[in-house]
Amino acid sequence: MMLKKTLLSLLALGSLFSAQAQIKNTNQAKIEALLSKMTLEEKVGQMAQITLDVIGTGKSRFESDEPFTLDKAAMDKALIQYHVGSVLNTSNNRARTPQVWYKIISEIQDVAIKKGKNKIPVIYGVDEVHGATYTAGATMFPQQIGQAATFNRSLVKKGASITAYETRASSIPWNFAPILDLGADPRFPRQWESFGEDPYVVTELGKAAVKGYEGDDNNVANPYKVATSLKHFLGYQTPTTGKDRTPSFISNQALREYHLPQFKAAIEAGAHTVMINSGIINGIPVHSNYNIVTKLLKEELGFKGLVVTDWGDIENLFKRDHIAKDDKEAIMLAINAGIDMSMIAYNYEVFCDNLIALVKEGKVKQERIDDAVRRILLVKFATGLFEKPTTNPKDYPKFASKEFQTAAYNTAAESITLLKNTNNILPLKKGIKLLITGPNANSMRTLNGAWTYSWQGEKVEEFAKDYNTILEALQHKNGADNIKYLPGVSYKMDGKYFEDFADKMDETIAAAKDVDAVVLCLGENTYTESPGNLSDLYISDLQIELAKKIAATGKPVILVLNEGRPRIISKFEKSMSAVVQTYLPGNYGADALADILFGDVNPSGKLPYTYPQFPNALFTYYHKPSEARETVEGVYNYDSDYNPQYVFGQGLSYTTFKYSNLKLSSNTLKAGENLTISVEVSNTGNRSGKESVLLYTSDLVASVITPDVKRLRGFEKIDLKAGQSKTVTFTLTPEDIAVVNVEGKKVTEAGEFKIQIGDQKINFNYTN
Repeated sequence: MMLKKTLLSLLALGSLFSAQAQIKNTNQAKIEALLSKMTLEEKVGQMAQITLDVIGTGKSRFESDEPFTLDKAAMDKALIQYHVGSVLNTSNNRARTPQVWYKIISEIQDVAIKKGKNKIPVIYGVDEVHGATYTAGATMFPQQIGQAATFNRSLVKKGASITAYETRASSIPWNFAPILDLGADPRFPRQWESFGEDPYVVTELGKAAVKGYEGDDNNVANPYKVATSLKHFLGYQTPTTGKDRTPSFISNQALREYHLPQFKAAIEAGAHTVMINSGIINGIPVHSNYNIVTKLLKEELGFKGLVVTDWGDIENLFKRDHIAKDDKEAIMLAINAGIDMSMIAYNYEVFCDNLIALVKEGKVKQERIDDAVRRILLVKFATGLFEKPTTNPKDYPKFASKEFQTAAYNTAAESITLLKNTNNILPLKKGIKLLITGPNANSMRTLNGAWTYSWQGEKVEEFAKDYNTILEALQHKNGADNIKYLPGVSYKMDGKYFEDFADKMDETIAAAKDVDAVVLCLGENTYTESPGNLSDLYISDLQIELAKKIAATGKPVILVLNEGRPRIISKFEKSMSAVVQTYLPGNYGADALADILFGDVNPSGKLPYTYPQFPNALFTYYHKPSEARETVEGVYNYDSDYNPQYVFGQGLSYTTFKYSNLKLSSNTLKAGENLTISVEVSNTGNRSGKESVLLYTSDLVASVITPDVKRLRGFEKIDLKAGQSKTVTFTLTPEDIAVVNVEGKKVTEAGEFKIQIGDQKINFNYTN
């Protein structure tokens, strides 16, 4: 019976993909017919994307003029006179209800379709990175870094699917997500938008996200699915300074070894669009780099979809990078490099007029324009905009449903990571007298982070007041009479993200003496992009002072971290009884945290990055052997100290797991064959728990490139009852253990490899 069901499922899937192929062929014919009728001006207009405020009554991205309305004259100029093909962002930098989104986008489509000569709909795009972030009332999930900590593909896929549903409920078919940047630098202000530091984790969760957003069949005409935009291609989060949009120096080998695999896999998974890295690699802005945008992305990876810039990045070639003498030359460089659509934001006339002139002058070929517009129309047809340019919120009864809320809670609960638990102080007993303190204790804004209801997240409190802060969740869980709250330190909510001030600190310290334990909630206020740049990776001075003074009272302190990147806590970590990392867990994060602190949920998150102990000791777990070298005797001391605060993959549970019986199907892996690896995992504690089983390999000798100490090659999340055991099986191929050599070629060298799962280790040989 099972075999019959499987065969029927495969036949159904095959039929589905066959139907999709027919639709694609039909769309191609329609695209060519439409292209033949379009003027140069219409084609160039399709390549332009503007922010919503340009055609509305709002003043700018940063100022408010409410209520927002569309300006008919401005719409006619942009959409009809200039034929602008895409609109992005929200108005006045604030979330809108699905009903308002429907009204706004319906009016835009009415102008574009009814007045436009060729009736080409606009494609609307937004950044919905942890839920439908620009839709009021939508379901907010943990940010991607928290999702990564779950090590659970199914949760990530489900979250993306729900986000797609609620984005389409807002009449928006295009989402600028997922983020596939390698989040390997804790200084970077967008690390929390990534799936962490490991290329394999980013690859696997990136594929899950693409399938969640677009569907298993990538049918984005489905009114519950959206077209994705993989970002930011590529090498974005590794600038030398650690600051946003500053230059990177990345060898071709490193680019292909660590930054390319996740994009390649997501493209193979069917992603429809790609957004380009705003930065500079090896002296060349990526938006002008023909070798990256055309040779690598379009030709080598075979990407057939739409390539879009990030915000204002063609202008940046002139105004920021000074590789172009004016806007016109900047446009020429970017379009010839392979850019299909410019996220201009504001000055669309400059882009359109200059690009038309460049074509007429022969400096941009007509074929390049046709290629770009063909890719744009491909996405517009794929998303079904010609048949159904808007989607009505009344057709989305599951919007903000209990089902969706539960999914967000479950993701938060599996993401929260217990890093330290001295003398099993956690879980807490009900009725314990607690002091709740710290700048993150009573804030919905800090639980969510940026890209929540507004760009920098400063409007979260307005939209999320009905959800629980950490304080409120603990009051509900443990009884308000058992909870004291004093902030000790507070953020300047109208200032920069790092600005804080002492807020009843002396009173807070005194209150600690009258309770059984302290829950100290530290971290960061909200930020993203350049406003989130930092100069000191230590957590703020005032938070360090508060932590030290609280610890000096002698009361047990449970440190709850609520931060976008790992701020250094080594100046007081040893005096903390427990440490819990929540990342940016979303609207249901505090409820999940309270359930974990009191033992109703067993924590199962694991760190998706290496948590540094010192600002000058920044590592990834896959560092080179020379970075963790023993002392070498002689004239000089070459000791290199690998000394993170917490290691990648660290995460405790309220139960215990034992690994045993690590076995291989063979001691030798040969070219063209697979190696099966199995290990038995047992829950040896007295309660149920979930465990992420992580498989690492080490290339013991590699002649082509210095090997990493170890690399993650597989992971599975399992759920075991007390006393239960389960055998987890992985399959390893020669491709899985290949490395990129100095020529940029992926090779698997013959030699000895080590496998490690938990405390179990075993070696095998690879032969060509």
